Amino acid sequence: MEGIIGSIIIGILAGFAAGKLMRGGGFGCLFNLLLGIFGGLVGGWLFSLLNIEWGGLIGQLGTAIVGAVVILWIANRFKK
Repeated sequence: MEGIIGSIIIGILAGFAAGKLMRGGGFGCLFNLLLGIFGGLVGGWLFSLLNIEWGGLIGQLGTAIVGAVVILWIANRFKK
C-alpha cells in the first residue's frame, strides 16, 4: 500500500512541477496528477533507453518530472 500511495504523491509533485516548468502548460489538478503518474512510466522508459539510472526518492521524482514534461510537450503540440 505504501508503494501505491508513494507513487501517487510523486505523481502529484511531478505533474505540478511539469505544469510549472512548461510555460502555458498544465491542464488542472486531476490531469496534472495523471500526467505525473504516466510521466514516471514514460521517464523510466526513456531513461532505460539511454541507460540512465537515478536512485532514491529524488531520482524517482526527477524521472517522473522529465517524463511528465515530455508528455505535456506532446499534449501542447496537439492542443494547438
